[in-house]
Amino acid sequence: MKQLTVSIPENFYKVFVEFFKHIPDARIEDVEELSIPQWHKEETLKRLKSSKPENFILWAKAKKQLKSK
Repeated sequence: MKQLTVSIPENFYKVFVEFFKHIPDARIEDVEELSIPQWHKEETLKRLKSSKPENFILWAKAKKQLKSK
């Protein structure tokens, strides 16, 4: 089975979902409905609390560093 990610206009969403409901074994997962697991939220908060402000860099600088690699 193949997996496909599609971005469609909001006004076409219902038609798109109805069409794919008739295809056997097709699954539609609405990304907006997926949630972040609690353990992930807790780990992120733990890391934020234990981090030091001097270890942070601006996004523009980080992006520049990534592009140079």
